[in-house]
Amino acid sequence: MTITHGPSDAIHSMPGIVNKIALEEHFSAPGLEPSINEVSFFDPEVFPIIEAALPEIAEHRLLAMDRAGISIAVLSQTLPGVQSMGDVALAVDLARRGNDFLHTRIALAPERFRGFACLALQDVDAACNELKRCVLELGFLGVLVNGATDGVYLDEPHFSQFWHTLEQLDVPLYLHPGLVKGQVEAFRGYPELESALWGWTCDTATHILRLVFSEVFDRHPRARLILGHMGETLPFMLWRLDSRAGVTTIGRSLSRPPSETIKKHVTVTTSGVCADAPLRCALEAMGDDAVMFSTDYPYEDIQLAADWIDNADISEDQRIKVCRTNAQRVLGLG
Repeated sequence: MTITHGPSDAIHSMPGIVNKIALEEHFSAPGLEPSINEVSFFDPEVFPIIEAALPEIAEHRLLAMDRAGISIAVLSQTLPGVQSMGDVALAVDLARRGNDFLHTRIALAPERFRGFACLALQDVDAACNELKRCVLELGFLGVLVNGATDGVYLDEPHFSQFWHTLEQLDVPLYLHPGLVKGQVEAFRGYPELESALWGWTCDTATHILRLVFSEVFDRHPRARLILGHMGETLPFMLWRLDSRAGVTTIGRSLSRPPSETIKKHVTVTTSGVCADAPLRCALEAMGDDAVMFSTDYPYEDIQLAADWIDNADISEDQRIKVCRTNAQRVLGLG
């Protein structure tokens, strides 16, 4: 049965930018639901609302998209997904099951929903095969990875086949925060800093810089990344990254400034950041073609995000690029 929600009349009667594309919109597949222990930082009155919204990929979500003027939501498995699993066979199985589940949900409203693959990178060969299946058979637009895989970051040499597969398929990797393995000493005694409030940003930005300084993109020049949360602070640090890399003698000597690599290979989304100043800074630092709209549903208010971008203090040409045309280009949508 297909849900009869095309880009509806409700969207076209709304003010503001219509037919938005949103790239970081989460769901949970059976067996991959986040537990309260894994997200214990959430207010216990807030988490049940999020928990109830994650598996619902039907009327409620579509109505929220209609009101927000969102024609397409690209759905991705919420954290921690399979990245934190030590049981490799179970992770591989649950990733495949989760992708099949998402495919069946997308089929209910194929004009409105698209998907990013969930991959168990604990087994790189299996992950590459699953990515090929998801893109070539299921029609997914790329992959979203929730942070390091069992504490291992994507600059490690054994992930080279994964990067090659991304290039071969010409699809992006959305690098999303995940549960951080171990406790960072700086956060000891301040558990509120460890997760989404700050710690995940530190970890994800560091993950990207590991890719830059290990020169993954020199070896895989066609690889493309997407970062949420307005680029995890990196757009605002580009000048300093270049400045300090130029005078640092320890570590690696890069073939080009870090900012050049980041601007060439990374695009960012607005997920979880609804404020004009960082949006304008991201556009200026990364370029008008490198910023895309997202809401971080259901962790953030989808209507708040839509109303904000509709009224943000940017030009109308920039708004159209952020809300729609940049995503069409990056994701290969017509």
